[in-house]
Amino acid sequence: MDNFAEQLVKKEETGAGRRKRAVLIVSGVVFVIAMALLAFLQLDKPLMAFMGMVFSAVGGYWTYFMVQNTYVEYEYTFTNGELEVAKIIAKKKRIELLSTDVRSFTAFGKYEDGLEETDDMTVVIASDNIASHEYYGDFQDEEYGKVRLVFVPDDRMMENIRKFLPAKIKQSLTSE
Repeated sequence: MDNFAEQLVKKEETGAGRRKRAVLIVSGVVFVIAMALLAFLQLDKPLMAFMGMVFSAVGGYWTYFMVQNTYVEYEYTFTNGELEVAKIIAKKKRIELLSTDVRSFTAFGKYEDGLEETDDMTVVIASDNIASHEYYGDFQDEEYGKVRLVFVPDDRMMENIRKFLPAKIKQSLTSE
């Protein structure tokens, strides 16, 4: 029987994220209005009016695109020891972040601030921004070297991950 679990984690908005989105929207609207006004004031110069309308349209699209890119989710897929993590932007664009075998984890546990990270370590944060229930997994990757994955597995995902962890790591989890 296959061990399979899939989980979708929505990245929670922070105050900084909301401010960033608001700045993007306000600056985009101001730019679009300014370019449309420029086009309107230059009606006697058709080329300038056309360029103003083109810049206005491009600015509107750019603003929409940038605001949409602030909506992020992470997808974890676990199949028989293999954990894949993908980033989904605006429910449209899917980017594969990493794939690893849980049996290759060198460390695993609750993630806490102040957990030692080396300079040569690549940290992949695929979390919902709620620190109280984050876990980490350290492993070696051919492409990135030492990697620390910070993620938020639910109960079903944790149950499947625990089955495939190396014995040494399982022991340290049960003693906690």
